[in-house]
Amino acid sequence: MLRVFGSGRFERLANRYAARAARRVPGATAFIAPPEPRSIGLYARGKQILAGNLLLAGHLAEAPGVEIWDIPSADPAFIAEAQGYAWLEDLAALGTAPARRLAQDWTRSWIRRYSSGEGPGWTPDLTGRRLIRWIHHGLFLLSGEDKPAQDAFFLALARQTGFLARRAHAARPGLPRFEALIGLLYAALSLRGMEHHSQAAITGLAAECEHQISDSGAIANRNPEELLEILTLLTWAKSGLQDADLPCPPELSEAIDRIAPCLRALRHADGGLARFHGGGTGAEGRLDQALAASQVQPPPGHITLAMGFARLSAGRSSLILDAADPPSQSAPRQAHASTAAFELTSGRRPLVVNCGSGLPFGPDWGLAGRASQSHSTLALSGMSSSRFSLAGSGLLDDYARVSDLHLESENGALVRLSHDGWQASHGLICSRELQLSADGRRLSGTDDLYASTKEGQARMQSQLERAGTAGIAFAIRFHLHPDVDATLDMGGSAVSIELRSGEIWVFRHDGYASLALEPSVYLEKGRLKPRPARQIVLSCQARGFATRIGWTLAKAQDTPLAIRDLDRDEPVPI
Repeated sequence: MLRVFGSGRFERLANRYAARAARRVPGATAFIAPPEPRSIGLYARGKQILAGNLLLAGHLAEAPGVEIWDIPSADPAFIAEAQGYAWLEDLAALGTAPARRLAQDWTRSWIRRYSSGEGPGWTPDLTGRRLIRWIHHGLFLLSGEDKPAQDAFFLALARQTGFLARRAHAARPGLPRFEALIGLLYAALSLRGMEHHSQAAITGLAAECEHQISDSGAIANRNPEELLEILTLLTWAKSGLQDADLPCPPELSEAIDRIAPCLRALRHADGGLARFHGGGTGAEGRLDQALAASQVQPPPGHITLAMGFARLSAGRSSLILDAADPPSQSAPRQAHASTAAFELTSGRRPLVVNCGSGLPFGPDWGLAGRASQSHSTLALSGMSSSRFSLAGSGLLDDYARVSDLHLESENGALVRLSHDGWQASHGLICSRELQLSADGRRLSGTDDLYASTKEGQARMQSQLERAGTAGIAFAIRFHLHPDVDATLDMGGSAVSIELRSGEIWVFRHDGYASLALEPSVYLEKGRLKPRPARQIVLSCQARGFATRIGWTLAKAQDTPLAIRDLDRDEPVPI
């Protein structure tokens, strides 16, 4: 009888077979040249690890004196992050003799436990990620080690290279496959005895650059932080090829040239990325480092469109808005119902934000972070613009589709769009128009809900009859960064917002909605708990076929020049 396995089980069996087959790979003998640590972690986090406090995937393990592989965890994300060796970068940033000894102890233990092909870390993406970090910090790990320990280290590197030679192509498309292929390329360029893998790695990487990176530099899942990680890996690969005096395939160089302008458009004035579709602001300094390495200059103008996001910039202000359909087909598990949501930054200070990805804080927070209510946009009461499956693993077919996208750059920057997120349920189209003044000191917004067709009006009429006099409740949310201090002002008709720089903004509306300040959260990677924050909420009821709410956010007081970030009116271009 033919037995059919699910794709997930087949992948696990194939990975296990390839990991065990890699035992027969001849060991590497040495580094071809002293490796350069192109990535570095955080000094403070290195001190925490050395003290026995390990924060991985949002879980804190307080285990002084316990090996990382002996820390019990039921969360696969914790185990994956441990196996990916991100903690090695933090210990290398600390750089002390005790930090080195701890990194060496844990690596020797990994080799004893797992290098024969056993354990949870043998997937193409984790192996590629781990191998890159072992090579980056190879001198840190080998310093003072005896000959048997060094031989074991190079043998483990060779086995991981052999595994990737078999399985890199089977990694999931996107960042995981880039990690696997560039891990294989790194090994071929860095290890004596592994050079013969370079051509396969280069060929596979060139194909992925051509197929996974669009003509505009975008990736299918529309995650800005993941695009940054891909650009970082590609710049490392290009530098590695140059160091080895090997030609860089044109597909790789052209992918870098396409991605860099796209990422610049997704970069706020404070240097962080827009937080959409599971992505965060990016590791500190990594975006500027990758953009500088790309040597691609920023595009001119006050408004750009990249990867489905519209960026408006003027003066010291930058605004990034989700202006496209959610990636429901390519990456449903991390897609957010963030259509028409925006983030606003003034100088080096975030002002209006989205809550962010809740995945590091568990599945409940992960699902909550994806809802429209966790973004700075309009949402019907209890109903996101794109609906999730019951298991919370993806989007249903009735996701919001964007139409009538319009951009203008005269007298500042303007964006206008509509989406049909509630047309199937209520017959309603949602429209948003945002205009940033030429000096960046005033943002004007208009949000509309309307039923424009006979079918839509009939559906809306049915909903209104069910709701009675209460109407259809909806709210427009403006989530504020936790460093912002907000207070109701002018008898409750406005909100004064003070940034830590001393800058003051004032939020007003046209009076058709109820204004309130309510609790919110800021879901930030690398923290134990969500940070408490606040949100401006305009609550209203739709009682007819058309409802319009107007609002403004205007700067009332500048940052004093004595404390202004970088003491200049414009952020320094990178």
